Amino acid sequence: MTTDSNNKSSEASCCAPGDLSNEIATTTLENTKMLTRKLNWKEVYYTNCPLVSASNVDQELGWTREEFKKLGVEYDFLRSTRENDWYPHYIHNLDNLIRFGGLFPPVHVHADMRKTRLLGVTHAPKEGGVMMVRSRDDIYTMKELKGKRIGLSKSMNQVKTDWWRIQEHQGIEMMLRLNGMTMDDVEIVEFPYADDWYNNEAMLDPMENPSELWLKRDHKRDLAFRPLETALENGEIDAMYSQSKVISSLSELTGKFKSIEDLSLYPDWTLQVANIPAAITCTAEMAENHPELVVAFLKGMIKVGRWSNEHKHAAAAILDRQTFYKDVDDTYEGIRLIDMVPNLSPQNLAAVEIGKDFMLKHGYIKNDFDVNEWAAPEFLEQAAKELLEEEWQKRTTAKLPTPADPLGSGKRIG
Repeated sequence: MTTDSNNKSSEASCCAPGDLSNEIATTTLENTKMLTRKLNWKEVYYTNCPLVSASNVDQELGWTREEFKKLGVEYDFLRSTRENDWYPHYIHNLDNLIRFGGLFPPVHVHADMRKTRLLGVTHAPKEGGVMMVRSRDDIYTMKELKGKRIGLSKSMNQVKTDWWRIQEHQGIEMMLRLNGMTMDDVEIVEFPYADDWYNNEAMLDPMENPSELWLKRDHKRDLAFRPLETALENGEIDAMYSQSKVISSLSELTGKFKSIEDLSLYPDWTLQVANIPAAITCTAEMAENHPELVVAFLKGMIKVGRWSNEHKHAAAAILDRQTFYKDVDDTYEGIRLIDMVPNLSPQNLAAVEIGKDFMLKHGYIKNDFDVNEWAAPEFLEQAAKELLEEEWQKRTTAKLPTPADPLGSGKRIG
């Protein structure tokens, strides 16, 4: 990896597009070879995005791995072996994979590539996108952007969905509408980039833990995660969309940029849905043929989520290693009111539907589907039931000669 004197890498990474000035090439299913390990149902792989989730805490605690050990199943990070490249994180082309990450890739997969099941989501409802300009520009409102240039990235990789562009598109469109404008009132400047690093040999060094990636990169100062910042600084555009209040704060710390619109400040929760809620998905094959593996994963997520809710400062210290809050204290403030236990609440499913509908309306997916049919709450329910039974047995064993069995009827609970 090469960096400049400010240690600001522009190389691509998991969940980051990288330098948008790279030589442009188009990647298709026909001209790329994807790598996946031979399927073995005694192995389960996980992958996650660097965001707020129980999985990002669990990768340090290892509690989900313990659930799989009870089943005699190996549980490892997707990239723990060179036999897997990065593509399964985006197109789920690995049957024994469970993904916990941004919303748009799994929506694309389920709509157009293969059937999956939505197992749970975690929502960060106060991380709406931000519109940024140069700090010394004489621009203070969105209306002053009329006729001016706003950047929009464009991946040339046709294998996966262009989730980075989708969230920019959605955020820009919403901000303009809130200020009585449309996309026709501004000049959209596209920044195509190759986006072809997913099976690059240099990116395939095995990692036992996703956090290892950040041992090599200072991601809070890494411009791969703020891809239009250089173009804005150099005057190629007049404004850029920043994917969340969290990341925009990192841009502002440079002193070069300021925010003129912030979706996180609006009371309307439907504005806070660019690539979130974070979604847990597995393949239909895993759900139908190996449900015990799905339940084992969710038991781990529930346990870690509950621990994180009870110990928010400790969870913040872990998440600070991977997310884009300024520091541990800022991470704590960011997650303080977030429920870290995944759920499938009606409101969160509605948020998922908003993201799906935007993708469909603008041609980012070809096929529609029913979000409520995609959701599979029975796995969360079974995981919660088993955890309750285990806790009941543990507690009553200490008080009685044999453990009581109040759930032995097998009837549905909750």
